[in-house]
Amino acid sequence: MATEYQDRLELFQSRANHSVLNGICHGIERETLRITSDARLSQKRHPEKLGRSLTHPYITTDYSEALLEFITPVHCRIGDTLSFLEQLHQYTNQHIDGELLWAGSMPPLLEGDASIPIAQYGSSNIGLMKTVYREGLWHRYGKPMQTIAGIHYNFSLPEEFWALLQQYSGQEGIKAQSFRSAGYFSLIRNFLRYSWLLMYLFGASPVVSRSFFADGGEHSGLKALDKDTLFLPYATSLRMSDMGYSNHAQSSLNICYNTLDDYVDSLSKAIRTPYPAYEAIGLKKEGKYLQLNTNLLQIENEYYSTIRPKRIARSGEKPVTALRNEGVEYVEVRCLDINPFEPLGLSELDAHFLDVFLVYCSLQSSNPIHADECAEVSNNFKTAVTEGRRPGVELRQRGQSVVLQNWGLQLLDDMTPIAEILDQANESSAFVKSLCTQREKLRDVSLTPSAQLLSTLETKGSGYVELMMSLSEKHSKSFSEHDLSDERISYFEQVAQRSIADQLARESNDQISFDQFLQEYMEAE
Repeated sequence: MATEYQDRLELFQSRANHSVLNGICHGIERETLRITSDARLSQKRHPEKLGRSLTHPYITTDYSEALLEFITPVHCRIGDTLSFLEQLHQYTNQHIDGELLWAGSMPPLLEGDASIPIAQYGSSNIGLMKTVYREGLWHRYGKPMQTIAGIHYNFSLPEEFWALLQQYSGQEGIKAQSFRSAGYFSLIRNFLRYSWLLMYLFGASPVVSRSFFADGGEHSGLKALDKDTLFLPYATSLRMSDMGYSNHAQSSLNICYNTLDDYVDSLSKAIRTPYPAYEAIGLKKEGKYLQLNTNLLQIENEYYSTIRPKRIARSGEKPVTALRNEGVEYVEVRCLDINPFEPLGLSELDAHFLDVFLVYCSLQSSNPIHADECAEVSNNFKTAVTEGRRPGVELRQRGQSVVLQNWGLQLLDDMTPIAEILDQANESSAFVKSLCTQREKLRDVSLTPSAQLLSTLETKGSGYVELMMSLSEKHSKSFSEHDLSDERISYFEQVAQRSIADQLARESNDQISFDQFLQEYMEAE
């Protein structure tokens, strides 16, 4: 008896529908710290040659002034996306005055909160809001957590894809926007069910410097590799563990992914719900804002999810408002570590696999996630993060124990037809090849990035910071060896100058005080 997944596969196995999958779009956001030659965070302001981080479309900052974020435009071909990302690295590498771009997800040597400069965005109301939000993150979670870097993979399926599925399901009477949003939430629920696989395959942060912890890691539960390096023997990603993007306050949130309305309502509620610990911090001190509000979340972005439904919002519009009014436009995968062995933090082969994985999540049937399964999904992810390489490690699948590697291989077998369809649609062999590469990692744990990182540390007899410095220098040299064209350099210079003019315009056009601006923003629906 054919399953819904097999029936949906047949839609796209038809040669007439191959071209639909050419319309898959990608964008990549890569975070990386600017560091000095002695492996410390840069204390310099955002380089003038890179324009203004508030208004530059491609080069901005995340939490810290030292934490760069590269944002590519949207491309249909993965190679084009990565090519643009490489050009951003090359151009930036030329304009950071001998500093380096840190190769890893976990930070270099930290020297207390004072050494982690919060990002500055100028004097406009929107710029001040971004900085105050980061002040709030400091007071709520501490600064070290905010220096952790990752890669966000933005993915969207073409309208023709959703139209075919809508026709197949006999739901032509439903508004296309509503069907598409429901489809993306179906994808997200399956992503949550299977994201443990991504942590096994791509987790690349099993180690961290002692300086990350205020007490030197004394109570972290980690083991010592050397005098500065701490590690968890079978971990794949400390970044996605309790010591990374996780916190106790958010564990009380029940963000629901079963429908768009459920998601928006539960997120909006968190932004409006007072939280005693944050009320104790206070909103202001001596007239200076300490945070945007004293609620569970300051704004939507504070919710640390592994994947987000997204829509590009208009200026001044809240993300949840844009989602409610116009539906989901794409998804943002947020759980990917920086692969320190890759100059861009992500290989083209791995990106091709992400496409296979996300199309699989979109075609598989996807029931609502209720309380029991929610706990199972959460525990599977945590197990893969902290013990993913432990021999024989087991997960739970619909209440039954299953060996991680066995389940992973079964999923890859199920994904094989998708890889073949994507190769046919793109006249390539990269998608099937990407699947083969991931299959080898499941058969041989030593091929995973987390295992390779630990193996390299042991082979070289070096610590985490020393190895990351070596890789950072290697990547910097590779960026320097490939010259950008004069045309591309001129383009980036023009974009930087335009970002400066745009920020100045925002600052001169503000008509109300920041207090009033913030009040109106928080009250807006």
